[in-house]
Amino acid sequence: MQEIRLRWLLLGALFSSIGMSFIWPLTTIYLHNRLGASLTTVGVILLLYSLANVLGSVLGGRLFDRLNPYYLTIGGVCVSLVTLAALMVNHGWPAFPIALIFLGFASGWTLTMVNSLGTTIHSRDGRYIFNMLYFAQNLGVVLGTALVGFVYATSVTLLFGIAFSLFVFFFIVVVVCYKAPAVMNRQASTQEKTAVHIALPNRRIMGTFFVSLVVIWIMYEQWVSNLSVYMTGMGIPMKEYSLLWTLNAGLIVVFQAGLNWLGNYFSNLYLQVYAGIFFVALSFVTLIFAKDYLHFVIAMIILTMGEATAFPAIPAIVNSLTPSVVKGKYQGMANAWASMGRAFGPLFGGIVIDNSSYTLLFIIAAVANLLILGLNGLVISTNRRHVETFK
Repeated sequence: MQEIRLRWLLLGALFSSIGMSFIWPLTTIYLHNRLGASLTTVGVILLLYSLANVLGSVLGGRLFDRLNPYYLTIGGVCVSLVTLAALMVNHGWPAFPIALIFLGFASGWTLTMVNSLGTTIHSRDGRYIFNMLYFAQNLGVVLGTALVGFVYATSVTLLFGIAFSLFVFFFIVVVVCYKAPAVMNRQASTQEKTAVHIALPNRRIMGTFFVSLVVIWIMYEQWVSNLSVYMTGMGIPMKEYSLLWTLNAGLIVVFQAGLNWLGNYFSNLYLQVYAGIFFVALSFVTLIFAKDYLHFVIAMIILTMGEATAFPAIPAIVNSLTPSVVKGKYQGMANAWASMGRAFGPLFGGIVIDNSSYTLLFIIAAVANLLILGLNGLVISTNRRHVETFK
């Protein structure tokens, strides 16, 4: 049965990623500086955005297994298009925060659809597919974040117009290139859906991954939210903090190319997860001792090695542990649990900092990741030999 060409799936992921990278980097600045919202209000809006993302991921994943994914993907892109068109006309208060919630829902929905569509491609190795999807999404972040500052300084309306145009391109790619028989004919019969059974070892490993994603992302969000205050408080300019994220996105592109090459020599994805979690933990150990910009750069390089290694490996393993009739459900759950961690990360960090110190926050983050690493090692080692694998 003819499949979606991987190149078109990657192109769609790239357009979507660039488009969203024109929105999320400016959210806090725009809400606070332009619309006059307090930081507490901004925090609530970002929480609602993340929860909408969770809802979109879960609902999209479940519907992927029940309805035609082609039309579901078109629907998700259309929600983004309508929302961005509305923002071009009105991006004041409360239009912008309301639109942001719709974009959060559509973003979770679309990412789940793209990842789930990746599971319909059997002509390529699953690890390669998810590595390349992660590569395309981060290449979009590199391009989007590199341009957003210049466009934002010129015109906010233009910024939303460019994001709208990118989703128009995404829409065209979906309509023209995603209508493959492997997608259009993938719905299972009612009997298949009710008879589906996932072995207990499979469920144990996936459950451990979902818990891991929450914890890892709660800690990872400290880099996104609270580290900027920590670094600027040490006298490091904000532009140098921003440069860390340019470095992060660029290195992900480089590391993904390296991982694809290494994939020719070893096939154990679980080792990739172990290594990734270890490097994320090590980045926080480095932060404990970071007193100058060079140490923050080193910590970011270590963090990037961790995320580039672990984050694409987890959905690839989840894909191999789930039968085709529920692949969308479990890809959606992986996205949803990660979004849940992103939602509560800034709040967790703020509570620790307000009641103690940044140093304690970094220690907690390092220890939490190491505990998660140990949990993964225990669960995987005791269950891996008994898992049932699927294409």
